[in-house]
Amino acid sequence: MFKKSFLQQFAFGLMALSLLVSCDKDFNEIGTDIVGDDHFGFDKYTGATVKAYNQKLGPIASNNLPINPLGFYQNPAFGTTQANFVTQVELGTTNPQFNNIDPEEYDTEPTAIDSVVLEVPYFSKVVSRTGRVTTYKLDSIYGNPESKFRLSVYQSNYYLRDLDPDQSLGQQQLFYTDMDAEINNFKVPTLLNDLPLSDPRNNGGRQNEAFFYDKNEHMTPIVDAEDNSVDSLRSAPSMRLNLNKEVFTNLILNAPSGQLANNQVFKNYFRGLYFKTESTGNPGSMAMLNFKGGKITIYYNEDQKTIDEGQTVFTRVNKTLLLNFTGNTVSLLNNSNENPDYLNATANTTQEAARLYLKGGQGAMAVIDVFGADADNNGIADEIEAIKANGWMINEANLTFYVDQTAMNNTETYEPNRIFLFDLNNKTQLVDYIFDGSSNGTYPKFNKFIHGGIIEKEVVQGVAGRGLKYKIRITNHVRNLISRDSTNVRLGLVVTENINNVGFSKLKTPNASTLSAPSMSVLNPLGTILYGSDPSVPEDKRLKLEIYYTKPD
Repeated sequence: MFKKSFLQQFAFGLMALSLLVSCDKDFNEIGTDIVGDDHFGFDKYTGATVKAYNQKLGPIASNNLPINPLGFYQNPAFGTTQANFVTQVELGTTNPQFNNIDPEEYDTEPTAIDSVVLEVPYFSKVVSRTGRVTTYKLDSIYGNPESKFRLSVYQSNYYLRDLDPDQSLGQQQLFYTDMDAEINNFKVPTLLNDLPLSDPRNNGGRQNEAFFYDKNEHMTPIVDAEDNSVDSLRSAPSMRLNLNKEVFTNLILNAPSGQLANNQVFKNYFRGLYFKTESTGNPGSMAMLNFKGGKITIYYNEDQKTIDEGQTVFTRVNKTLLLNFTGNTVSLLNNSNENPDYLNATANTTQEAARLYLKGGQGAMAVIDVFGADADNNGIADEIEAIKANGWMINEANLTFYVDQTAMNNTETYEPNRIFLFDLNNKTQLVDYIFDGSSNGTYPKFNKFIHGGIIEKEVVQGVAGRGLKYKIRITNHVRNLISRDSTNVRLGLVVTENINNVGFSKLKTPNASTLSAPSMSVLNPLGTILYGSDPSVPEDKRLKLEIYYTKPD
């Protein structure tokens, strides 16, 4: 019988590996075929008790996430999410020295800033190359990338300290998704990305009043020093903003003594940047951004003194100073226009749910109980005792979650690529997650595909369409409950951005079910509506625990 189980897993693994051929947002576009369910004649049991409940998460810790959303995302089934962001800034070179030579003594010009350029890379890939022209496609963007919104960058005066003074043993200071209003109140009101609309570099407001995620490559003019010919340096799409030179002249070139000595001092002197998004009447769009890869480049020029044959010579030279986004960060989320059905469903956390609302960010999760009551109070659910008494050998066990396509009908095409099931009691992954060594070298987000949780989509004429279901294999978890008397813990279910990260983030206001939720659910702005376990759900869509077993001889 163990041979059957191995062959079954191996066959499933081969099929899944051949299907998982996309990454991130592309996966939403291509989807997966539906894997066939050939269980080699095993007996099937679907009578186990499963009860599922909704749970609103509320504000959740969102500091120092690996990637962060920025912009607007509208999903009629849930509402509108606005994402702002704040980050510390660190000197690329500490204690920089500027050659501010006294012009009266040496008849020279003081150090001067030519420009200040902020850049944050987009996730993108090359579509084609024609000559020197490269065409890109942006990845990890939700909504219409060309839908415009107002983007404002301010100097933040809110100090993002490293450690919490109210906690012992040097615990990290936590910052939460609902702190946008507080951060906004601490901003320095001078707009940094303040190019006038008439400036050609702003191109009608693309750097501030009419910002959008532009997929076109950058072309930076370069002048040849020998013949003054002009060429263009081409680079991949990114957020590129010109910042106020006067502000950085005062902050950096004219910094008080000692404020640039090291980054610990500098981060208290210049406390960071606040990225604020505002609607201009368009739906807007939301991008997942690698802010840690962001930087500010200060281009400046100054006189460099040299001695030539005993004579002092001053030569004007161009220099740069980098400021890196490598300090503490906080993702700031605001939910608005929330769907009443979503609010009502997640407000009732004790009633068995007909629909399960999973939403990332400052969203919602599901809580799941399996195998029912322990009537004799011996620490083992009665249904588990019955299975043990029957002597069943568990070959496979799955929880299958069907998408409520009717409830999701008015949403855009974006659906979560993956959901994550975890041990809610102990805030850790299940044993099936730990034991699953399946991997996808090309697209690591599809690792552990035997454990699953990956969306399965309709396929019409070879094209993947809407989501049908998610299946999560919990064979080893069920085996442990039956053969090793493991504790029958409550299970939590969330959307996830990356299956490889199983860290947890603390809720600002803990609820009866949980103190924290997976950090990767905070990153993901998407949501899905799944059929629950309530008896009102049609039998063929209702959440079930499917157990495939072999009877003893």
